[in-house]
Amino acid sequence: MSTLTADEIRRALYENRSLPHGAARNAQAEALTAAAEVCGDTGVFRTALVNQIDAYEYSAERSRMVVPFARLLQEYDRDPSAFDSGDAHSLFWRFKWVSGQIISSPDVPISSVTGYLDDMEKRYRIAGYSERAVRQSEYFLADAIGDDERAERAMAQWRAADRDAMSDCHACETNSQGVFWATKGEDAKAIEVWEPVLTGEQTCMEEPHRVLARSLLPLLRLGRTDEARSHHLRGYRMARGKESLLRAIGQHIEFCALTGNEARGVEILAEHAAQLRPLVDVKTQLDFYAGVIVLLRRLAELGHGADPTVPYEGSPRTVEELHGVLSAEALDIARRFDVRNGTTRVSERLSQRLSRAPLAEVLPLGVRSTALPQPTGASPAPAPAPVPVSAAEFSVLVEQARDARDTGHPGADRLWAEVGVRVSALAEPDVDPLLRAEVAEHRALTAARAGAPDAAVLLTAVRDGYRALGRAERAALAELRLASAAAQSGAAPAEVRALLAAGLRAAEALDPAEPLRVRRIAVAELSALRLEPYLRSAEAAREHAHEHDDTHAHSHGHEHGEEHGLLVAGLVSFVSSYGQALPELASEAEEMLGRLALSQGDTERALELLASSADRAVEAGRPWHAADPLVLRAGVLLSLGRPEEAEAAARSGLEHSAEVTDPEEQGIARLTLADVLLRGRGSAAEAAEHALAAAHWFDQAGLAADGGAQARRMLAQAYARDGRTADAAEVLQSALPDLLEHGEGQAVSARDFLGNLLRDLRESRAAAEQFLLAADLVKDWEDPRPQAGFAQAAADSLSDAGLADEAVAAYRRALELRRLTGDAVVSEVRILRSLAWLGMREEVTEETAGAARVLMDEAAGVLEAALAAGDPEDRELLSELAQTWHQLAQVLDRLVSTRGPGQEGEDEGDEESPAGGTLGPAVVEALRLEEIRLWERAAELYAGLGPEALQDRFQCLNNAAWTDDELGRPEAGAARISALLEEIEALPEGTAPEWMVPQAQRIIANLTS
Repeated sequence: MSTLTADEIRRALYENRSLPHGAARNAQAEALTAAAEVCGDTGVFRTALVNQIDAYEYSAERSRMVVPFARLLQEYDRDPSAFDSGDAHSLFWRFKWVSGQIISSPDVPISSVTGYLDDMEKRYRIAGYSERAVRQSEYFLADAIGDDERAERAMAQWRAADRDAMSDCHACETNSQGVFWATKGEDAKAIEVWEPVLTGEQTCMEEPHRVLARSLLPLLRLGRTDEARSHHLRGYRMARGKESLLRAIGQHIEFCALTGNEARGVEILAEHAAQLRPLVDVKTQLDFYAGVIVLLRRLAELGHGADPTVPYEGSPRTVEELHGVLSAEALDIARRFDVRNGTTRVSERLSQRLSRAPLAEVLPLGVRSTALPQPTGASPAPAPAPVPVSAAEFSVLVEQARDARDTGHPGADRLWAEVGVRVSALAEPDVDPLLRAEVAEHRALTAARAGAPDAAVLLTAVRDGYRALGRAERAALAELRLASAAAQSGAAPAEVRALLAAGLRAAEALDPAEPLRVRRIAVAELSALRLEPYLRSAEAAREHAHEHDDTHAHSHGHEHGEEHGLLVAGLVSFVSSYGQALPELASEAEEMLGRLALSQGDTERALELLASSADRAVEAGRPWHAADPLVLRAGVLLSLGRPEEAEAAARSGLEHSAEVTDPEEQGIARLTLADVLLRGRGSAAEAAEHALAAAHWFDQAGLAADGGAQARRMLAQAYARDGRTADAAEVLQSALPDLLEHGEGQAVSARDFLGNLLRDLRESRAAAEQFLLAADLVKDWEDPRPQAGFAQAAADSLSDAGLADEAVAAYRRALELRRLTGDAVVSEVRILRSLAWLGMREEVTEETAGAARVLMDEAAGVLEAALAAGDPEDRELLSELAQTWHQLAQVLDRLVSTRGPGQEGEDEGDEESPAGGTLGPAVVEALRLEEIRLWERAAELYAGLGPEALQDRFQCLNNAAWTDDELGRPEAGAARISALLEEIEALPEGTAPEWMVPQAQRIIANLTS
């Protein structure tokens, strides 16, 4: 670059400032500085030095700014007069950046740091600046070296000093002042100080990114977990991939490690593995590494020490290996600081951070993370021996387990598992044979539920064991369970029927005096009814495996109807027979009847049955059995457009599920209530709470890609409705791969939703990508409207992203599709207007303005034709026509403002000018008159639309009035506004905005002065 001219360097500096921050931009900035020094233009050289400093500031090479700043300061000392006020301000502003960097550089001696700060204070005082920035730098130094008394004093002086042109922005100052309180352990005070940044009142290029990360652990310690979760979702989204925010990235990783979200922490680490290397800015390296080390420590504690993790310096590393490497480097950096500072402040803070205990066992974040693999390497630790209990305590435990089993309580499995552990630890003679049989029964049932191949053998042994003990009532139940296990394993229907019959015979054979005889018979009958649909379906599948003619199909449909009727009759009879004596079993039967009624489309009957089922379960003292029918009832009510009843049912279902242990059932109950709240008038915040919990339960059930994806979609909807757009986007993006597998409709909906979220976040390029992908999904649909809508949305986003050529292509495709339907006049018109403006984005000339005029005229023609063919008073079409004339006037105004007399181009006296030249006076006057006519026409249409269009009308007449003034006839403009003012003042109070009358009066005064 040494041969570049000054102008070439200026252009290259301009281009360099638009590059992403990082090593490539820094290297180019360094080369441009060298070229500027050679070229001999001192002004360009100073500009290059400033550019180099700025490049370093927003990268992981901040500490390198010291050298170019020293050279810039030399230039100033050599000739201060060469620096205008802006240059001088730029120099003194960067003094603060450099002070921070030398404090954060262990290789700069404290004496040099102190001398630098003294020089800064002297220069600021001479230049007339407040001591505020100096005291701020003094605080940073005192805090870094552990001089807490000096830090307190400097903080007080910093806050007391006046703000001036050298003060950091409010957001950056607030960040540092909140850290002051956080390091003192005053979490609540820190959050209070940070509040203006956290709420978006104070922002800058790196805020609230940094404060969101800093606030995570203080919020957790304060118990404000929902805020901590939100700050992680929003803050990580802002910091992701930004080299200058590696400290914040480390804090997000640490947050995940301390909240049971190690898998999420691993994913974040993987996204930033390239930055896991020795950095020029060692303080950033230390802070980033510390967060990673906390995560690696937690992974090792959870048994993942031998698992592979991200490579380091090109070499694969296990968790333990990487932990060792990073810990050694972090401790070495801390030691270098301690040697430089003469204190142990840095090492102490590092030690405290690395030894932090988890702050939450599990804090659901809502985002989808790939579960950690089962620990590898070392053998799993043996299960801890049960805590010894007395014989009396063990007896109580056994009674609790039996009671839970007999009442069908969801906690029965946990209790019997504990009993089983304790029984296994006892010698054979010390165990009651009945208890040992009961433990064997629990293990057999567990095997049967898991589909274990030996389940039938285990259940047979249980049956025989109970018979040997003379417990016929329990043997009868085991006999029946053999039938269920056979059906689950896919046994032939005949075999299952035989086992069911054996179970019923065993129940009927019980002594009539046996208290459980009726219950055993009822359970056998209900089991047969429950399995009957499956058995008939299996039989039909075998019979018709090779039969496909219409006769058989018709016959099978007729048989299916008969089977349904027989099943309903059987269940109704069951409820009638056992409703009083065994309400809990009648409850199950009514739930089955409710589901059958739903399958036949009889929703009202289904609602009655489901409600009755829930009532019977509660009456029987088994509220957990009421949860399923209530949740199902809520979904039916919601589909019928009865949200209030649906909410009542869903809330009741969730309440009764309190003791349910099945994670899928818990997920469904919460997801249903969240859905009801979102589709009704419920609180979005509460809906988010339930959707978040649902996602967590589905994850626990191993259903993250199924129910978990639906819960996350709903969580994103709740966050979006609650104004938490960034949180919504982060959650939805994490679930997107799963949602794309849920069918084309869901995939389209998810991409559309995400595209809108990204557009709201002004991530225009990413939004356009989602809309284009959605358009591709629907391209083969018969109806072209969805594709047209997505193409138009993509075009809008591409335009917002500054990608004009791509936007034009997308708009033209959308226009083609809109015209295929012939029923999207407004969309067609808006596309034409957008194309008009895009044509003038690169350059405003008579040619580009002429092309824009053609498109605006075309848009007006489309509207006029639609009005003529339909309702001539259509308010939407009239408003769009007025807007089209309004925008055409703006196109002409843009042309005159850019190419009129006094602008760049040819001689002002030319009546006609080539494209790109200056417009002559006659052309300008004609265009200005046309602008006025267009604004008048638009205003007239707006007037016909009434008070709702008053602001648009005011804007048109205001534009016309000032154009009158430019043509030398201000009185005409004043007359327009005066006439409008009279109308406004005659309107009923509150019709016009409060600002409109005083604004009109000011315009009239300015035009007539």
